Amino acid sequence: MSTPLSKPLSLPCGAKLSNRLCKSAMSEGLADANQHSTPRLEQLYRTWAQCGAGLLLSGNVQVDRLHLERPGNVVIHDRSGLEALKRLAAVGKSGGAHFWPQLAHTGRQVIKEINPCPMAPSVVEVDPPRGLPISFAPPREMTEDDIANVIEQFRFAAGQVREAGFTGIEFHAAHGYLFSQFLSPRTNLRKDAWGGSLVNRARLLLETLKAVRVVVGPDFPIGIKLNSSDFQKGGFTNAECVELVGLLNHSSLDLLELSGGSLEQPKLVGVTLKDEGEDGRRPGNASAVQREAYFLDFAAKVKKVARMPVMVTGGFRSKAGMEAALAAGELDVVGIGRPLVADPRAAHRLLNGEAEVAATPEKNIDVFKLMPWLNVQLNRLGGGLQPDLAMSGDEAVGIFMQAEGRVLSDLMSGPAATRESSA
Repeated sequence: MSTPLSKPLSLPCGAKLSNRLCKSAMSEGLADANQHSTPRLEQLYRTWAQCGAGLLLSGNVQVDRLHLERPGNVVIHDRSGLEALKRLAAVGKSGGAHFWPQLAHTGRQVIKEINPCPMAPSVVEVDPPRGLPISFAPPREMTEDDIANVIEQFRFAAGQVREAGFTGIEFHAAHGYLFSQFLSPRTNLRKDAWGGSLVNRARLLLETLKAVRVVVGPDFPIGIKLNSSDFQKGGFTNAECVELVGLLNHSSLDLLELSGGSLEQPKLVGVTLKDEGEDGRRPGNASAVQREAYFLDFAAKVKKVARMPVMVTGGFRSKAGMEAALAAGELDVVGIGRPLVADPRAAHRLLNGEAEVAATPEKNIDVFKLMPWLNVQLNRLGGGLQPDLAMSGDEAVGIFMQAEGRVLSDLMSGPAATRESSA
């Protein structure tokens, strides 16, 4: 049975996605102590290359060795990892899908063991959820030279991505990372050309996009993941997101992915911990589809003004919900992540009629144990194993904490331990 999800999508640069499903970005943590791609990461994407989605987005690929979302991130800071990147790109493309790395810079959102003095737009500390077993050091305010260097880091990394054979890139400008920190008036208190008005707060993102377009050329897809709202009092709002998309309409952006929240307010996993600000209440007449997909009602407002294709990630599980959102013109691409951990061929099953609902691994796992559970399953897939769907959240937390501790120890004692900040 045919489905509108199978319809190809042409991007502004001329590239074409074979269907409307995307394997959304999920942190893998499978890099080696040199912060390069590994055979385990290749195996993971060899598996996902057959998942059925027309686009695969990698987890965070950092542009600065001192600013990691977690130990085990791949980092592109020089040419030393290029051959490993070429191998990763080749396996990810082997099923015919596009494969784009998600380029990121954490800014202040890096644990203090990795960076005791991270950079941020302003000296505003991370306020993590109570009970989270990690801590963050106070950031220092970035100088003009720091900002220029970040733009250069993204420009260089993008050039390496194209040379390695990937078919596009995405900038991570959501979830409280560096671009998101600049966009938010809650974390960007600057009084110069990089703070204040939305135009100024968006300057880093827009200037980076321009610089990267020059190095990758006009025919190479560039995407941006953006918060539809931070869902925090005083943060980046949905109204500002709509305004920013108006600015992006005049750029060379090919795909806009919408998500929401941050480490401080983890809306991406359906959790609300603090005052959500002006975007905190859903409209009383929200549809069933909007209730299934966390950010769809906010994304619909963005889609009305966006001139580039829009992708929404977060909560979609039913084929009917995905098709309804597509038919209503609320999005162009559906991002799914967790279902592809529990069932690596979930997208294929949705497209060919084998399944009407994608796997829901979060159903029986406590939300605060879900990320460790997912990471343990990703590690299994990277080892050529099937996911262990019977594993409890408690068991996964124990395995994850031990494994993450070993990776952190290897990172801090390995070649990268002698690294100096490139800022």
